[in-house]
Amino acid sequence: MRLDREKATVQRMIELYCKSHHHTKGELCLGCQDLSDYAMNRLDHCKFGESKPTCSKCPVHCYKPLMRSKIKEVMRYSGLRMIYTHPIAAIRHLIDGRTKNR
Repeated sequence: MRLDREKATVQRMIELYCKSHHHTKGELCLGCQDLSDYAMNRLDHCKFGESKPTCSKCPVHCYKPLMRSKIKEVMRYSGLRMIYTHPIAAIRHLIDGRTKNR
């Protein structure tokens, strides 16, 4: 459940970023699709499983440096805008970030 929410949130952030920066409609550009595929793969193989913290709070940085810089750029842009486009997902993400996982 927690990982599913994390995947959905990351996907929404990438979609929001791609739509704004690459002027796509309905589909991601190839670069953003690659980033999305990479992020989903990383989440699928996360060693923390359902007790995974949000990426910003995670003690393990599992992204390659280039992908890490791309996802940080996406999250920086989309994070604040999520409250307007996907308010429930944004609030859940904030709560997940503040909740201490066991």
